[in-house]
Amino acid sequence: MALSKETQALKSYEILNGISPKQISFLSATDPFKLLISVILSAQTTDLQVERVIGTLFEQYPTSKELSDADVETVKEIIKSTGFYSVKAKNIIATSKILVESFNGKVPLTMEDLTSLPGVGRKSASVIIGQIGNKPAIIVDTHFSRVVRRIGLTDTTDPVKIEREVAKLLPPKFHYRYSMLINYHGRTVCFARKPNCFECSISSYCDSFPIT
Repeated sequence: MALSKETQALKSYEILNGISPKQISFLSATDPFKLLISVILSAQTTDLQVERVIGTLFEQYPTSKELSDADVETVKEIIKSTGFYSVKAKNIIATSKILVESFNGKVPLTMEDLTSLPGVGRKSASVIIGQIGNKPAIIVDTHFSRVVRRIGLTDTTDPVKIEREVAKLLPPKFHYRYSMLINYHGRTVCFARKPNCFECSISSYCDSFPIT
């Protein structure tokens, strides 16, 4: 008998939660402002590339006030290796100005407020809501999207629909942790091109096993 999506989601959560690191984070920043800027910079690049530039960036501009007053050309030069640096430089400066002017320099913790900031979409906002706000958040990036579709939790490629469909399958208290577990699994086992199916701990609950 075919398993329900709820069972697949819960079992994959339980198994991955038991074997994965207790703390999973792909960006080193823990300060709310620095994490927000790091997440904006991570668009269309790797987390490793972001890590290579944020040391210099935050050394010069450690707070939203300082980054809001930054020279855009200087910022472009610092973050150039992350790609799309002209747009990103403008976004992080503009976001910093809004934080200063509208949020007393603090990072807001609602989806509506976060997605009003330049360069912040639902995925980026969910990272902040989950990691900083400690609230339920389904973070749909390429790894998460790929793995949950392979498992069989959804058949859509639309990030918003994936977020909503997966959210219905698990208790809210599991949402953020599940996002990180699935992301980590996608990076370490369920690779895009050659998934390591025969060493996958959740293959029994995956509709795509084995992927050839």
